[in-house]
Amino acid sequence: MSDQLTGSVWTVVVAAGSGTRFGAPKQFLDLEGIRVVDRSVATAARHSDGVVVVTPAEPIAGVDPIESPGAVEFRTVVGAASRTGSVRCGLAAVPSDAAVILVHDAARPLASDAIYERVIDAVRAGADAVTPVVPIADTLRRRSGGVVDRNEVVAVQTPQGFAAAALRAAHELGEEATDDVTVVENDGGTVVVVEGDRHNLKLTTPLDMDVASLVLERGAST
Repeated sequence: MSDQLTGSVWTVVVAAGSGTRFGAPKQFLDLEGIRVVDRSVATAARHSDGVVVVTPAEPIAGVDPIESPGAVEFRTVVGAASRTGSVRCGLAAVPSDAAVILVHDAARPLASDAIYERVIDAVRAGADAVTPVVPIADTLRRRSGGVVDRNEVVAVQTPQGFAAAALRAAHELGEEATDDVTVVENDGGTVVVVEGDRHNLKLTTPLDMDVASLVLERGAST
């Protein structure tokens, strides 16, 4: 770990998915009166000096442009065929003098202010990479047989946070991964986990939209 890291914070919101598993580009669906992506951008903006949104490579008919959240610098870029490629597109739009870079999936519209604060604080304290996590509630088994000790595993969420230099250097290697802490870890970076939130669910199926709506109706997420 390095010394206390100071400087600006930028967040890359990845909204370039096609929504194949969901059946539609979920990031542009309405969630209790506000689009999913707009909720994600608004929360990111409260904790960032600038926000970059990565949009689908192919235009989606009937989808309005993503608007600036107002008080911060705001940029949109077109994504790539893979999630990792899309992150790199967003990373290229982040100013070179940014000190802390967060990467957040637009499909997690209920990420709380507290999660953002924990992630940023851990990066500023010296971690190369930080991810929020939650415990696994289910019993896990290997397909080949045998139970996995669930105390040894956690579910990973976003936003994930990074020392900008570590994230940029790791992505220059061109590796593909399902998340960015893996990219940095594989480049020798230190990874710190912080407390996540079960309400910070990822919208993967239509049922997840129903759950997210219920969470918002009950006021369980900021």
